[in-house]
Amino acid sequence: MPANILTQEDLEGFKESLLDEIKEILLKNDRITLDRWIKSNAVMNKLGISPGTLQNFRINETIPFSKLGGIIYYDEEEIHKILMDNKNFFLKDES
Repeated sequence: MPANILTQEDLEGFKESLLDEIKEILLKNDRITLDRWIKSNAVMNKLGISPGTLQNFRINETIPFSKLGGIIYYDEEEIHKILMDNKNFFLKDES
């Protein structure tokens, strides 16, 4: 009986197929669209932060994220919510 040997190409094909299936599932869900998920560079640009700061936010669970296929995605609505929840109001000194 011959042994089944998986090649790197087999694994790459499986990975691509799995990612396609996950994307399809996400698109079928009315609440989740791929348009609202942004990558790290977009988050850093929006917030004006460095890669290290963004990593610290992930580690400290300040910003929720999803990792799919080695790429980290952030829910843009969550980023806006975090900003709104952490905004400060400065009172003018009326003297």
